[in-house]
Amino acid sequence: MPIVRILLVLLALASPLSMAGGAVAGPFEDAQAAHGRSDYATALRLWRPLADQGNAEAQYALGFMYARGQGVPQNNAEAAKWWRLAADQGNTFAQYNLGTLYEDGKGVPQNKAEALKWYHLAAERGNDDAQFNVGVLYFAGVAVSENRIEAAKWFRRAADQGHTLAQAYLGLSYATGLGVPQDNIHAYMWLSLAAARGDQDAISNRNRVARRMTPAQIAEAQKLAREWKSKPER
Repeated sequence: MPIVRILLVLLALASPLSMAGGAVAGPFEDAQAAHGRSDYATALRLWRPLADQGNAEAQYALGFMYARGQGVPQNNAEAAKWWRLAADQGNTFAQYNLGTLYEDGKGVPQNKAEALKWYHLAAERGNDDAQFNVGVLYFAGVAVSENRIEAAKWFRRAADQGHTLAQAYLGLSYATGLGVPQDNIHAYMWLSLAAARGDQDAISNRNRVARRMTPAQIAEAQKLAREWKSKPER
């Protein structure tokens, strides 16, 4: 099972527009709107004073813009600076993204242990991408002693929130009995959930598991998959 690394996934899949949480109306929301229409100069002009004043969401947003080169030259070191400021205030998106920079040595010296530290902080606060990455590092024994039980715990927390790769990894954990008791029904269930979201490896792995199961067991696993509901932590 390969180590799966998610590099700046939040930057690729979302924007600060969906991450401001309880930001107050005013300059922050104006900056959000400007960013949404790709008016990066206005977004930068409005966010920077807020970031300088200690607003964690604005600090995260500035890090986002430096990481993507939006309205500023692309600069991972500058992204790391702003994300660290936001991360120190508990912003889970900044904690997760700072972890990716340390994992890959972008803008900061590569340091897997430091990456795990930031992933762990975000994971404890419910960030499913961070939970998955913590699980992967424990599973592979990177920057921490190999611990398949701990890995499965984090895969489960992310899988419960609907994280596709975590569902696939948890399904494989049940299929192989690594970190959890071997259980074909739960293996099939979790792999089915990942397969339903287009994970091709999950489809083929589910089919392999099915060859070890009775029709009644498959029917039970399919029922569990149909009844499953996401349980967001945040």
